[in-house]
Amino acid sequence: MKSPSRPWMVPACFFAAAALVNLIARAMGNAPVAAMVKPALLPLIALTSVAAAGGMGSRAIRLLVIAQLLGCAGDIFLIGNGTLPLACGLGCFLAGHIFYFLLFGSISWKGLRVVQWLFILGIKAVAVAALLVAIGVKGAFLVPFAVYGMALMFLISSGMAGILRSVGSPGIWWPVFLGALLFTLSDSLIAVQMFHGAGVLLEFLVMLTYLTAQCLLAWGAVKLSAD
Repeated sequence: MKSPSRPWMVPACFFAAAALVNLIARAMGNAPVAAMVKPALLPLIALTSVAAAGGMGSRAIRLLVIAQLLGCAGDIFLIGNGTLPLACGLGCFLAGHIFYFLLFGSISWKGLRVVQWLFILGIKAVAVAALLVAIGVKGAFLVPFAVYGMALMFLISSGMAGILRSVGSPGIWWPVFLGALLFTLSDSLIAVQMFHGAGVLLEFLVMLTYLTAQCLLAWGAVKLSAD
């Protein structure tokens, strides 16, 4: 029996089905069904990415899988309620963003001078502060959200640096940049839920932007692994 010419299609189809169930459940306000499917989503994206790249021989794919598995752990923690699950979930996602930065930033930021790093760091700090003020984050959440926001800004700037500096194929970096923006939007909507109240539409948009972001970042990593 011949193996499929596109082995990534099998896990991709399972992911598409699981994502559709999750999104429909969220749109209908059925939290138990959405929570039941949620832990399978990131592993299925990881399997799809590994199959599309032809294995885990590439550094980019190995870093991607670690980031996605940390995202899966974060998803599981965030199913629970309370401060501890939130802190654990935030920690997992923060660690995942570090691996995303090692994946993308180590390529797109390569060769930058110290002055350029400091300038970019300053812009990021201002952007994070503006975002936190706009959302209304305050109190004990301010510092951890600021640290997490900086990690998101590093991911956004990694994609932007790849585009502006024409590192490799420009077509690789646009999905990375858009994925990082959508990740930031998704997490910003979670913060809005925390401080201003949740809703079915917000729950749906959080998951839609999150899954789209993870798929775009995975696509970028697979393309980088082929270069």
